[in-house]
Amino acid sequence: MKLIVPFAPGGFTDVVARILGNKLSQSMGQQFVVENKAGAGSTIGTDFVAKAPPDGYTLLMVSSTHVISPWLYKNLPYDPVKSFAAVGKLVDSPYVLLVHPKVPAKNVQEFIALAKAAPEKIHYASSGNGSAQHLMGACSPP
Repeated sequence: MKLIVPFAPGGFTDVVARILGNKLSQSMGQQFVVENKAGAGSTIGTDFVAKAPPDGYTLLMVSSTHVISPWLYKNLPYDPVKSFAAVGKLVDSPYVLLVHPKVPAKNVQEFIALAKAAPEKIHYASSGNGSAQHLMGACSPP
């Protein structure tokens, strides 16, 4: 059986998939192979699974990008709801905003004020364009 992860190896979704794949292999006595098919904000791997035979041997590990993608891509090659059958929710993953200790902001409000005062000096990292992390960093509060 294949467990497709539509992200590069080493990320949160991949780690969860590998733990799950190992547990499923042990409990079912059948090898679950985790296969990464990264790219295009997870749509490459997701499309692969949408087009796989509907025999239950190819599973998809999704994240929040599964519900974000229809809003970012004009023409997805699959329907994010109708092309899949949900099996279950596995994890919740909170987000945390961190800054270097030398940044003169002690809370979110101070950080927002600092970013608005000098936007060219504030940079952030995310897991990629269209990811939840990217959208949180790109969207400013009202």
